[in-house]
Amino acid sequence: MNRLTDTAISSMTGGEALPRRNGELVFEEPWEGRVFGLAVAMTQGGIYDWAEFRRRLVEETRVDESRDESGDEPNAYYRRWVRALESLVVDRGLITSTEIEARAADYAAEEAGGH
Repeated sequence: MNRLTDTAISSMTGGEALPRRNGELVFEEPWEGRVFGLAVAMTQGGIYDWAEFRRRLVEETRVDESRDESGDEPNAYYRRWVRALESLVVDRGLITSTEIEARAADYAAEEAGGH
């Protein structure tokens, strides 16, 4: 990570703060690390700035808290990252919601088939 992104990530607090254990980032599933890496890489690549991603993540946290589902859903924290990232790339015109849904369906079918 570059210094600016690293500082921005480490300064996240409250519901958007990254899960840590003994100071290290915690990823329970491989996809969580991937969505984290993708969000950071897109920031570093100039697709959007970190503040914009963080605003979307904060909004996703508010939505979860208003539904009172954040503690019940497995991987709730990184699912918020996914929703924030999806909204950004769709708004930027990089991909459509339909394309995301189609790729998710393809991935689910591959997983169900054991590939």
